[in-house]
Amino acid sequence: MTRPRRTVIVGGVAAGMSAATRLRRLDEHMEILVLERGAHVSFANCGLPYHVSGVIPDRADLLLQTPESLRARFALDVRTGHEVTRIDRDAREVHVLDRITRETRVEPYDSLVLATGASPVRPQIPGAERAHTLRDVADLDAIMTSLDAPTRPRTAVIVGGGFIGLELAENFHHAGLAVTVVEATDQVLAPLDPELSALVQERLELHGVTVRTGATVVEIGSDDVALAGGALVRADLVVLAVGVRPESGLARAAGLELTAQGAVVVDASQRTSDPAIFAVGDVAAKRDAVSGDEVMVPLAQTANRHGRLVADAITGRSVAATPTLGTAVVGVLGLTAAVTGWNEKRLRAVGRPYRAIHTHPAHHAGYYPGAEPMALKLLVDPISDEILGAQGVGGAGVDKRIDVIATAMRGGLRASELANLELAYAPQFGSAKDPVTMLGMIADNLAAGLTATVQWHEVARELDDGAFMLDVRSAEEFAGGSLPKAVNIPLDELRARHDEVPAGRVVVTCAVGQRGHTSAMLLRQLGHPDVANLDGGYRTWLAAPEVH
Repeated sequence: MTRPRRTVIVGGVAAGMSAATRLRRLDEHMEILVLERGAHVSFANCGLPYHVSGVIPDRADLLLQTPESLRARFALDVRTGHEVTRIDRDAREVHVLDRITRETRVEPYDSLVLATGASPVRPQIPGAERAHTLRDVADLDAIMTSLDAPTRPRTAVIVGGGFIGLELAENFHHAGLAVTVVEATDQVLAPLDPELSALVQERLELHGVTVRTGATVVEIGSDDVALAGGALVRADLVVLAVGVRPESGLARAAGLELTAQGAVVVDASQRTSDPAIFAVGDVAAKRDAVSGDEVMVPLAQTANRHGRLVADAITGRSVAATPTLGTAVVGVLGLTAAVTGWNEKRLRAVGRPYRAIHTHPAHHAGYYPGAEPMALKLLVDPISDEILGAQGVGGAGVDKRIDVIATAMRGGLRASELANLELAYAPQFGSAKDPVTMLGMIADNLAAGLTATVQWHEVARELDDGAFMLDVRSAEEFAGGSLPKAVNIPLDELRARHDEVPAGRVVVTCAVGQRGHTSAMLLRQLGHPDVANLDGGYRTWLAAPEVH
């Protein structure tokens, strides 16, 4: 009698368990073995920071499944505490160490799925062994043990200002610790451009979190952290959140093809350079949606999608992974920051042409109580009108807008076509002109050549070149601050006073760009052909760190 096909999955969290459960739904007779090195499977790793503060009070709520529940529902053989130490590709076998009994055994496979994830980066600095990381339940338990120690920590340093670092900063703050975030680059949240990242840093500092950018940790002491330059920061508790690297040691030892960053190279069906071996999740390279390059994108929803896809591939379905946009969101002390696609820094670094659009809408109709402001940024190819990326920072509604734009990008919509989206509207949910459709309208105006814009980082150059800076806000707004050398002529007076605007280059500014656009259109028709509107207005310029 022919034995059933056998799939062995190495790694039992997001990608691995998605693959295992999808496999069972597709094939009731397949043998499915899941080998997990750690003590837990199918846990909610994205929820770990929120147990630190008690937002998620019960640790058990983070443990979504157990080997027993997975066996009962899906007839899966799930073994925790079992580490795969070697892949024998010729024999199609894996060598497995039971980390409790220290016994070893060999397990055959027809298909092998590597879902080993990624491991936290630990900088090689003195004292790093004292620092925590947060990647799994064991890491969480170690942090909670420190928090519950008889001498409770009062200060915490988070090394790294990315998504995990800021989530931990928020939750340590809620837990009553004095928190310092140390970030080696010049801003927190690298996926954001600096004028939006500055809003996140401002929120952190408003709540008493100290943020030190452009700072490098050189040593971790017993109760402090030493920075390059000699500064010491009190640190009863230290967490390293400086990034992750693919857990690809098994793949490397087996001779599978890897990228320069150490991720496993896969084809569109997640198959590696060995046809019998697949790789999914954080260990596997992804295909970037904007450039087509191989990239590392350690996101849970991508891991889950690819876990499902690889099960389809193993059972014979014709499937292909879609390129990744890197859509992500984080909450920081009541503020939401979300991104999709590329940012301006990345586009400039590779020399790709782009057009940037900034807006500052409310998340629903301004006349309805509770409207919260947001800052949105859209990046567009100036030739093809392709959407290259978007970012948002604000209160409610930011995630919704970035999700809409990410969906539009996946569907191949052009930036100008955002203006024609039919989005749900009632005053408490949105606006008759939704922020996304407004971005599309601006993109359409720019694509049609009806208006021209200047970016916040181009203002200094415009001034050096002798441009006339025209502020069309009210006199009261102007008195509260404006661009250098700006002259105030309120929009409502501009028709009568446009002769006060000299010939030549004119840059118009207002609060957020809307009145500036109206003024630029008016001036062009009144005999001032060389007029540009400051994109995003005074608010965007003022938020940018280079201004201060």
